[in-house]
Amino acid sequence: MLLAVELLLFEWKPRSLIPVALASAVAAVLRRYLLGFGPLFPVPEHPLFIGPKALLACVLVGLLAGALSALLTLSVYAAEDCFQRIPIHWMWWPAIGGLAIGLGGLIFPQALGVGYDSIGNLLQGSVTTKVILGVLLVKWFIWAVSLGSGTSGGVLAPLLMIGGALGGLEAMFLPNEGAGFWPLISMGAILGGTMRSPFTSIIFAFELTHDANVFLPLLVGSVVAHAFTVLTLKRSILTEKVARRGHLSREYSIDPLELLFAREVMRTKIAALSAASTLREVQHSLRSDHRQKQRLLPVVNAEGRLTGVITRGGIREQIELGGESALDRRLSELAQTSFVAAFPDEPLRIVVHRMADKGITRLPVIERDSRKLLGLLSLDDLLKARSRHLEEERHCEQTLRFPFSGGGTSARPGSPIAAARREESESLLQSV
Repeated sequence: MLLAVELLLFEWKPRSLIPVALASAVAAVLRRYLLGFGPLFPVPEHPLFIGPKALLACVLVGLLAGALSALLTLSVYAAEDCFQRIPIHWMWWPAIGGLAIGLGGLIFPQALGVGYDSIGNLLQGSVTTKVILGVLLVKWFIWAVSLGSGTSGGVLAPLLMIGGALGGLEAMFLPNEGAGFWPLISMGAILGGTMRSPFTSIIFAFELTHDANVFLPLLVGSVVAHAFTVLTLKRSILTEKVARRGHLSREYSIDPLELLFAREVMRTKIAALSAASTLREVQHSLRSDHRQKQRLLPVVNAEGRLTGVITRGGIREQIELGGESALDRRLSELAQTSFVAAFPDEPLRIVVHRMADKGITRLPVIERDSRKLLGLLSLDDLLKARSRHLEEERHCEQTLRFPFSGGGTSARPGSPIAAARREESESLLQSV
């Protein structure tokens, strides 16, 4: 369920959570009859409390897993960039990727396949240094080349294998907390760092082993690895592919239109017409540059309360149809009294939905009780507010600059990622 929420749905809503939860529950029940009750990867019992020294070692595991996660991501897209530079038709790329897999299998056969046996042996602590290095290096190579070539391939099992191999190396110099302890923590950290899904990685590692004593070490390692990749890479290994296609990923955050209120973005320097005025009195004043830019004209009474609205086009139409006799009509007779308005304390999300529902692009902002006119809101104002929020987000989410953090995940000028970011600031108008 967490895998679906963190990696696929990008939302936490009943419409998606309920069916996914029910489907997961049904699968879990059926699994008992098909595969039994035991864990997929049994592990030796680990201590419930490992102490401050071992927890600090979990921080180191998280940092190493984060660095490896960044390198894994960069290697996959570096391989993809290399294939794009090869002067042959793209249909031959998977064949080249398959050739690389075959060569890797000749060198180290254990790197082929889903690798469940290798994962189980790593968690049991019954592998040699040669096997650990073979899984780490050869599996990494063939996995990056195959995915970069466009060949279909998985992510979870290879990451578990590579993470377990990293943990096997770490077990040689970290405190001894039992066989398979550091491979298990490193597996969870690699998942959390590479896929940017720390909750999924923690529960995933627990459900694979049924070892509830490692929740705290998994939490430390996964979150530290996640923090490392967030600071060094703009995208995860999964969302980078989407961004390269011209789309943007979504992370959990509050809707920016929910954070801003109408009073914060409305225009206050506006032209308002008196309800007692006649068309003759306003037709000359409407020719000024300031009022020509304002299409919707609020009509207010002597106390400044909004009594109706009228457009510049509506005024011209009344003058053209009515002729000289129409010039003596008062605006109170011509203004639309059934108008749509916004209130200053309303979030912009509600205002946008109201605009979309009523099919309008601008509306007045009035006080709730007195109906006093305060300003005007248009789609241009909403777009400016959205652009301002995007600039603030970019400033807050700047990644750290490392020699290896450039690669495929940077937004080069003219790249699809940069274009997608520019398009996001314009998508609000199109969606409405």
